[in-house]
Amino acid sequence: MKYCPLCTQPLRLMSHDATQRLSCPDSACGFVFWDKPVPVVAAIVETPEGVVLAHNRAWPEGLFSVISGFLESAESPQAAIERETAEELGLTVHDAALLGLYPLPEQNQLIIAYHLRAEGSITLNEELDAFKIIPATQLGDYDFGPLTLTRRLLDDWLAA
Repeated sequence: MKYCPLCTQPLRLMSHDATQRLSCPDSACGFVFWDKPVPVVAAIVETPEGVVLAHNRAWPEGLFSVISGFLESAESPQAAIERETAEELGLTVHDAALLGLYPLPEQNQLIIAYHLRAEGSITLNEELDAFKIIPATQLGDYDFGPLTLTRRLLDDWLAA
């Protein structure tokens, strides 16, 4: 962000609460870019066959990850991941349990991660074009490439 979204003045670093933040120099405007992360939900979706990993159409070929998505207005994180799983995979969700919170500063996101069990036949929505089901016993050796957060989520779940 280079310019104030309210008055178009060039932003500059200014001190707010002992932290340097991009701010509008026009005191009448007062805009401060607080850089608050966006909440995103993610889930390790476990079926009777194993953990579901999906490929997003926009990603490079061969890159598979856990299910994730954004919260809707007034939606709880658990309801959001249950909805995302139903929308993206067509599965019925039960036994959702919070796994943890994972900052992802490079994308300005806070990942709210769950483990959940699901059943049904997988039907991919328009965002996804492929999926894999990996038995939990084989996840430790799976290469996620640049998706280090996915690796960390699964390692934490497997350790628990």
